[in-house]
Amino acid sequence: MDIATIFGVLAGLFCMVVAVMADGGNFGLFFHIPAIVVVLGGTIAATCVHFTVGHVFQIASVVKKTIFYKMPQDVHVIERLCELAGVSRRQGVLALQSHLGKIGDTFLDKAVRMVIDGQPEDVVKQQLSHEIQYLQERHAEGKKMLEFMGAGCPAFGMVGTLIGLVQMFSHMESPEKIGAGMAVALVCTFYGAFLANLFFLPLAGKLGIRSKREIALRQMIVEGIIGIMRGESPMSIRDRMHPFVSPKRRKEYQPKAA
Repeated sequence: MDIATIFGVLAGLFCMVVAVMADGGNFGLFFHIPAIVVVLGGTIAATCVHFTVGHVFQIASVVKKTIFYKMPQDVHVIERLCELAGVSRRQGVLALQSHLGKIGDTFLDKAVRMVIDGQPEDVVKQQLSHEIQYLQERHAEGKKMLEFMGAGCPAFGMVGTLIGLVQMFSHMESPEKIGAGMAVALVCTFYGAFLANLFFLPLAGKLGIRSKREIALRQMIVEGIIGIMRGESPMSIRDRMHPFVSPKRRKEYQPKAA
């Protein structure tokens, strides 16, 4: 679970509560079902128009991956690659079979299976690169969808505001109804800005960051697997990882002696 995301959402909600209660506010004023229908329902409807049904149904999965997916640490990936390189040099490629299912990463597990099966280096590299490309495309689609919803919420908030203003002006002969109509109109704008800037746009940014990191980790795996196929030592595998980590952190990636 991503603690930063959970903390950010709760902190944002807390700030809103403090703002509402600062002047003895009434929460009932900020809960308006028609406004929710216009903003959230309109955003979802527009998303259905812009994207395919399959993409829309993946929204929950995208959000879940953004918040709850546990990203493996790069140090663990490098240690695992160095360990596999040492086993391959000492006992041969077939000895890697005993590590299948224990690696803890489906991408690395698949790469090791291809090595054990004796696939040519260019085939392994090409197939793994295709997987990385498809992963990048899926993440880009999810990020684009969240960004679209983040842009749509304020727009539909404005639509709700215009609806409220029309209804307000239709009751100009009743001054006591004007204030209530204006409040409802502004609630729509509030919902649009709140949902966009606390949920959809931040989640899109978080997904983009996670996507870049996951792609970098998989590229590390590809480089490590190529080194293992060439019979390189754990030290050489570590050297292959240098482009993926900062110079200050390279001392942390010392593999065990082969």
